[in-house]
Amino acid sequence: MSCSTESIDTAPPVDEDDCEPLVPSKTVPPRCCSARLNLAVLMFLGLTVVYGLRVNLNVAMVAMVNNTNPPPAPVYSWDTETQGWLLGALFFGYLCTLIPGGYLAGHYGGTKFLGFGVLGTAALTLVTPLAAQWGPSWLFALRALEGFTQGVLHPSTMTIWARWAPPLERSRLMSFSGSGGIFGALLTLPLTSFICETLGWPAVFYLCGGIRAGCVWAVFWFALVSDDPHTHKRISKEEREYIIKSIGPQLTLDLSMVTSLPLWAIIIGQICANWGFYTLLNSTTAYMSNILHYDLESNGILSALPYLGGWLLSSLSGVVADLLIERRVFSVTKSPQNGKMEPINGKPFSKNPVGCSHIWTVLFLTLSTTTGGACYAGVYMNLIDIAPRYSGFLLGVSLTFASISGAVAPIADSLDGWRRVFWLAAGIQTSGAVFYTIFSSGNLQKWAMTDEDRGEAEKRRTRSMCT
Repeated sequence: MSCSTESIDTAPPVDEDDCEPLVPSKTVPPRCCSARLNLAVLMFLGLTVVYGLRVNLNVAMVAMVNNTNPPPAPVYSWDTETQGWLLGALFFGYLCTLIPGGYLAGHYGGTKFLGFGVLGTAALTLVTPLAAQWGPSWLFALRALEGFTQGVLHPSTMTIWARWAPPLERSRLMSFSGSGGIFGALLTLPLTSFICETLGWPAVFYLCGGIRAGCVWAVFWFALVSDDPHTHKRISKEEREYIIKSIGPQLTLDLSMVTSLPLWAIIIGQICANWGFYTLLNSTTAYMSNILHYDLESNGILSALPYLGGWLLSSLSGVVADLLIERRVFSVTKSPQNGKMEPINGKPFSKNPVGCSHIWTVLFLTLSTTTGGACYAGVYMNLIDIAPRYSGFLLGVSLTFASISGAVAPIADSLDGWRRVFWLAAGIQTSGAVFYTIFSSGNLQKWAMTDEDRGEAEKRRTRSMCT
């Protein structure tokens, strides 16, 4: 990371011990009640809503095909293959809007796309029981349409943070706001199981989701958030100047990024990390029900435990990463193992299934998702390290590849089948960890530099040679 206060990452790596502090501590406005912290909180809540609406079908599916549910709830005779297609349907629509969403958010503002994406998902959730009644094809189409509205969300968040997150606060702001997705799953899984047991599964889509949660959040989002500090109505002058000077200017697209190994390391890393994440997201409730034979209420509670650990570690890892970089214990620019916290390597070890042992299975699933929470301070925000001004568009590109795993990650109906599912996930994640560790970088890439960046880099190179 550069030591200049004029822009993010304006120079290649140098000996940071010879540098001045990135931002003088006296010039940093307080974070409490700041516009950037308000943005992080609202983004956290928005992703909580969306991921809650995304995973409610995972638990409800157990009730939808189980004839022991309350009499008012319809029951469907969908086989395992049909259930797999329905759980993966969201990602077929998701893939369609990731790249366009990143491009458009960069040009027209990420707040609009994120806001309407949450609203669209909330509205479509209300139609789920009717679509299920019409047949699996209709439900598949509805879930794909929900994915279409959600595809713009993560590229929009990256575009927003590229304009709002100062270098020394980047990890904590992005990790906290991004952890809203895990927190949404943590809240929704046990709540969904309780509603299914007491009111029947259709009530899940009317009570847990619906337009109300999205509307309440959207009122605050559109009233309190803006695309960048220049246009924010309530930000203090000190905070605006601090953010703008820390981040610097934006620039246009450079196609030489296609041959960048650090960029491909992020893409491959996200594909492999997401394979494991979506395998667990789509299959944990089915595994708990079909193999471990938990009842629906226990299923929801135990399925939520992994996300509790993941949420805690993802929030903590961002704070720790920022503190280590700020105190120069680690550096973003020195090695992929340092500032990026070894983001993937922790997950594969816990994917080895242990048969029908309830305690060990829940323990390993929890460890898997918990260690994966460090990805939020690593591979998921690495794009802002190497190309902050392209980050929204590039996140759309990387997530397009990565989200394919959500559509094709398998589920099974026997213990041997699940063993193959988990071993496949472990192998893919291990391969991704190795590739990412070898080829990733924390340096601002040449194709992402402005003329000002190149001038600063040359000055630093000259100064370093003189000392």
